[in-house]
Amino acid sequence: MTRRTRRKFSGRDMAMILVGGFAVVFAVNFTMAALATRGFGGVVVENSYVASQNFNGWLDAERAQEQLGWSVDIHRAKDGRLMIETVGAPQAADVSAHLRHPLGQKDEVDLTFQASGKDRYRSDQPMPAGRWIARVTIVSGSNRWVGEQHVE
Repeated sequence: MTRRTRRKFSGRDMAMILVGGFAVVFAVNFTMAALATRGFGGVVVENSYVASQNFNGWLDAERAQEQLGWSVDIHRAKDGRLMIETVGAPQAADVSAHLRHPLGQKDEVDLTFQASGKDRYRSDQPMPAGRWIARVTIVSGSNRWVGEQHVE
């Protein structure tokens, strides 16, 4: 019967394990950071201090908007035009939309709408192909409603 002798675990072995482990962690972190910065093309806010000064005003506007009770359903029609169906909004309201690409890689697009039936509005021109975030604005007199929805 032959007996196998074990090699002693040395400081060099431990150093190799530590260096290899940290190399994997650094490689993954740098890869993820590079992917994240390449995939985000927008800015959350231009100046966070100025945004913080406006925050309470935004909350007040949101509360006033909720009291209106208006809502919208947005979808792309087969002809590529953006269709908006409103609930609770006045019939003579002005409807507009601002489209931006989720990753900020395409030019933004402004759309205007014409009424196409009761509580329905249709964009004057077709939307560009792809996924978009539509920021819809409805104005009737001094009342203003703004909402965002993803559209494919």
